[in-house]
Amino acid sequence: MTKSSLSYPIILLSRLVVSYGQVLTVLCCPQALESNFDRFVEVGRVVLLKAGPQAGHIAVIAEVIDHNRAIIDGPTTGVPRQSFPYRHLTLTPLKVKALPRNAGTGTVKKYVEKEGIVEKWDSSAWAKKRAATEKRRTLNDFERFQVLLLKKARRDRVRKVVKSSKA
Repeated sequence: MTKSSLSYPIILLSRLVVSYGQVLTVLCCPQALESNFDRFVEVGRVVLLKAGPQAGHIAVIAEVIDHNRAIIDGPTTGVPRQSFPYRHLTLTPLKVKALPRNAGTGTVKKYVEKEGIVEKWDSSAWAKKRAATEKRRTLNDFERFQVLLLKKARRDRVRKVVKSSKA
């Protein structure tokens, strides 16, 4: 046996013969293993912008430039077509299916509207939570006081229902 075969014994067993003559292929390289990760940087992936003037808006990856940047376009959300670094993007679970590579703004808009990406995003729990957080940030002092009173009233109602159900 050679030195390399001792270091990687699983590579030598690339196929196992199972009973009944079936062949089971052994996955011997990490690239072939099934991944739990399902959000990849790819053409058509919907992204949330974390920085810049359009922070908080969504856009679509129109083309991958290199391992640091992609061309994004958000014709329905007010994001102009531009090169954007990945470190300022957050990948969402949404994806525009069958978007051609390097599609122009008109094509991206057509595909986004056809699949209802903006409506899907607005109805997602992630977008609703971001909207609620933004709403809480913009409350003034009196509105925060009203929220405090409403929470206090809700707490009292819950306490009374629990007390009556125990009795």
